[in-house]
Amino acid sequence: MTESIGMVGRVAGAAARGEEFRAMMGAFPTGVAVVTALDGAGRPWGMTCSSLCSVTLDPPTLLVCLRGESPTLAAVLERGEFAVNLLHDGAQWTAELFASGARDRFDRVAWHFDGGCAGPHLRRDAHSVADCRARTPLRVGDHVVVFGEVRGVTRGTPRPPLLHGLRRYTAWPHA
Repeated sequence: MTESIGMVGRVAGAAARGEEFRAMMGAFPTGVAVVTALDGAGRPWGMTCSSLCSVTLDPPTLLVCLRGESPTLAAVLERGEFAVNLLHDGAQWTAELFASGARDRFDRVAWHFDGGCAGPHLRRDAHSVADCRARTPLRVGDHVVVFGEVRGVTRGTPRPPLLHGLRRYTAWPHA
């Protein structure tokens, strides 16, 4: 028999409610990224994303989880490529802007796109950007997991990453 020490609450095996799950995951700090893509007409799209992780080094692959009805996901799937902008500690305003759904977000930030980019680069706000080829989208509930085969990495100004947890932003603590 297994005994739980120091845990209070529900019985193991009982189904979690959405708010319980949100509270649990909100207590798990994570880095903050903005996923960007261009649609078929060349319009930029982007959204703040904290559901991101590395998958494998060979080939270099990451995954992002995007809201199933988002125009950013539609652009990613249409073009088959996207960029992951890892935000630095001075980019909280940009994280909030891209989480807001404001239609004019790309008019309010500096961004760059050239033939080698898979999506807009937020150079002023990102410490690193990964250009990815979209692979194997998988719908899970109201989100779509998209694997990204990383075809290039651009390093920006070395700054600590922006973190999010407990419903607030913070910087990586200095040693």
